[in-house]
Amino acid sequence: MRKMLFGLLLVTSLISFSQDKLLTIKDAITGYHLYPKGLYDAQWLPGGQWFSQLQITDGKRTIEVQEIAIHSGRTISISLEDINAALSEDTLSRLPHASWISQREFQFVVGSKIFAYHIEDKKSRLITSKVNERVTPQLFSDGTGYVGETPNGLAYEYNGTGKEISSDEPGIVIGKTVHRSEFGITHGLYPSPSNSKLAYYEMDESMVTEYPLYKLADTPATMNMLRYPTAGGKSHHVVVKVKNLKGSEEAITIKTTGDKEQYLTNVSWTPDEKYILIAIVNRGQNHMWLNKYDAKTGEFVKTLFEETNDRYVEPEHHAIFLKNDSSRFIWWSERDGYNHLYLYDTEGTLIRQLTKGKWIVTQYHGMSKDGSKLYVTGTKDSPLDRHLYCVDFENGKTKNLTRTPGYHNLKANEDCSLFLDDYSSPTVPKEVRMIDGDGNLKEILITASNPLKDYKLGEMEIGKLKGKGGDDLYYRVFKPIDFDPNKKYPVVVYLYNGPHLQLVTNRWLGGANLWYQYMAQKGFVVFSIDGRGSADRGFEFESTIHRNCGTKEMEDQLTGVEWLKKQKWVDANRLGIHGWSYGGFMTTSMMTRNPGVFKAGVAGGPVIDWTLYEIMYTERYMDTPQENPEGYATANLKNHVENLEGKLLMIHGGLDNVVLWQHSLQYLETAVSKGVQLDYFVYPKHEHNVRGKDRVHLYEKVSNYFFDNL
Repeated sequence: MRKMLFGLLLVTSLISFSQDKLLTIKDAITGYHLYPKGLYDAQWLPGGQWFSQLQITDGKRTIEVQEIAIHSGRTISISLEDINAALSEDTLSRLPHASWISQREFQFVVGSKIFAYHIEDKKSRLITSKVNERVTPQLFSDGTGYVGETPNGLAYEYNGTGKEISSDEPGIVIGKTVHRSEFGITHGLYPSPSNSKLAYYEMDESMVTEYPLYKLADTPATMNMLRYPTAGGKSHHVVVKVKNLKGSEEAITIKTTGDKEQYLTNVSWTPDEKYILIAIVNRGQNHMWLNKYDAKTGEFVKTLFEETNDRYVEPEHHAIFLKNDSSRFIWWSERDGYNHLYLYDTEGTLIRQLTKGKWIVTQYHGMSKDGSKLYVTGTKDSPLDRHLYCVDFENGKTKNLTRTPGYHNLKANEDCSLFLDDYSSPTVPKEVRMIDGDGNLKEILITASNPLKDYKLGEMEIGKLKGKGGDDLYYRVFKPIDFDPNKKYPVVVYLYNGPHLQLVTNRWLGGANLWYQYMAQKGFVVFSIDGRGSADRGFEFESTIHRNCGTKEMEDQLTGVEWLKKQKWVDANRLGIHGWSYGGFMTTSMMTRNPGVFKAGVAGGPVIDWTLYEIMYTERYMDTPQENPEGYATANLKNHVENLEGKLLMIHGGLDNVVLWQHSLQYLETAVSKGVQLDYFVYPKHEHNVRGKDRVHLYEKVSNYFFDNL
């Protein structure tokens, strides 16, 4: 407790250092110059003794390559002019992203061509001139070709031989992300280790309901149809196919069996490229099978192991094979209640648990060259911190290598002998360090100045409360500038409180953005608390919302409200609340299921009725509407409209393809039928998030709503 109090005092003293300038709403939303300087597009080069970054000086961009060598580290800068000078016929208008082939060459795309550029002799060579112009190519790391998505399929080239695989059949989607990007799926293309073979998804969504997305800003209005699988309804069917990029034969289909609506997740190749591993999850999401398939024939070989849970299983990471022993792999699992690493062999035998304890692994970096240590980022010291840990491969003994309290984002070279440590804390804007595999400091690369040093800022505190379920709940509070504890201030509670997101961390500004400080300058307290259901606290903490989304979360948010009301500087009659997406669902829930607590609320892109939300996410946390009618009815906010007290502004993107516009429109229609007044606003051209310059308009509207109603 004494440590925490000291930390709070330290945060307060540094964050509240007063100057004269005030943030504008544009500064707060798009003021990227007011965020600390760091490394941009940092990459370790093959071999692990050089790294590159995108350097921006006075608006000019260069690729800067730095050698790691005792007393003789060199820096090489490559400008747009250098690259264009090496191109005989083609010209780039902007600096390309560098995809490194070796310590001396990187590849990049110009139109339908891929070039390699040599950083020493400043010459380029043509790799291919046959890039499909409809593709944003994913370049193979060895310079042998590329693979990429086309509008209706995929295209590839390998050692001069290329092809496009596509389908014009309605509802057939090739080479794209599937299952609505759940289960850690971010793409649909999986090259083999040698890049000579390609596994990819093929999805049939012809049976899935189509929803219209109206482009009402067009004259006349136009419409796109979105296939959107809703909870309890029909879902798409997915298969994995494998194409030999060296041959002309057709792709083979991996012979998965079972319910066609099951989930095929976490696709990986064995190092010898003979087998494909796929984590199969049943539609009920309470059973997972890690299956092994023959990559040449598609035949099922065996189930390596299974996982079950009465609530849900959620594999999000593919098998990671050991570089020094291709017969073993690492698997992530929450089976003991926390996200940890387990060692298996390719026959499915569990060798041992590699990491353990009441903390979670958030990132796996790799192993030391001799295979005696593995390196992970995790929360062992504090759920608010992220540290680099070295784990003894044999006995699991774990050592913190970064030590300094705060948030460390690490990037390892290929043998984990060196790390780039991008560090910040509530009192340190940013510091980028290079450390070795024992945690020794090699070099401080960047010490960022405080970009807000000339601005008047409110005090920030981070602390914890005890929730009704007995859990520690971490909160963050910004106080108004020129804070006077004898005055009473209005409060805006900003929340998300849903899975996969943690708001409060020991980062710069406590993980917040500058809008919080903008509101503090306008005389508001801004408060956030991560209740049960939030991420990075273990399976029980996050999954306790199962079948009852919105209930346990509200209990914990009300714990925060109770604490606020006990502070003599809080005006308990002027409480506001704001959130987006799951936070919009929570905002509306708090306003209508706990009427009278909040005087005003702003709900953005809110889930209103879980039967209208996507199958994968909803059925994980709520089961199906047929299995859990009571839970769906309780969480359906249309059933609570008549309880609304205070002012509620609901905002939605007219092209929202995540939380369909239908959610808030149905809520609006229910409000009309019940004679309930609320405020409503639409951004016709925006999807689930309002981006670009219009985001300034959005937060001007949100801010003004609280100025006018609190």
